[in-house]
Amino acid sequence: MQGTTELESVAAEAPEMNDVGELTAQDILSANDEVIEKVEVPEWKGHLWVRGLTGAERDAFEASILEGRGKNRQVNLKNFRAKLVAAAAINKNGERLFTSPGQVEALGKKNARALQRVFDVAQELSGLSETDVDELTAELGKEQNGSSGSDSH
Repeated sequence: MQGTTELESVAAEAPEMNDVGELTAQDILSANDEVIEKVEVPEWKGHLWVRGLTGAERDAFEASILEGRGKNRQVNLKNFRAKLVAAAAINKNGERLFTSPGQVEALGKKNARALQRVFDVAQELSGLSETDVDELTAELGKEQNGSSGSDSH
């Protein structure tokens, strides 16, 4: 492929990459990529809206499950489901339903099946998998053992 860049040659080998035009920073920043889903919760006798977290919100959520500093950091999964649901549950105006730590604690005491149903949607819409939590835990384990995973000795 004379006259093509390395990126163009890689893209030519991956047809799915050619389906849409190349994005600019402005295209990305102006795109409305918010995802919202209505979730029926019979145990609570109604429905609520769940939206996917933004990148910054997901980072804040992940940081909220970490305790300690430096080598003493640990993943604390206490109220994990309630924390994610609280971050993602909104009303019809797009405002968060749960805004205080007390509400998050109370949410964690609700029916586990109902909470799990909403959690599953929030997890999916936010691109958060169990593997992500496992990787976070594994990285902390490496830090606590004094290895960063990038040592080349």
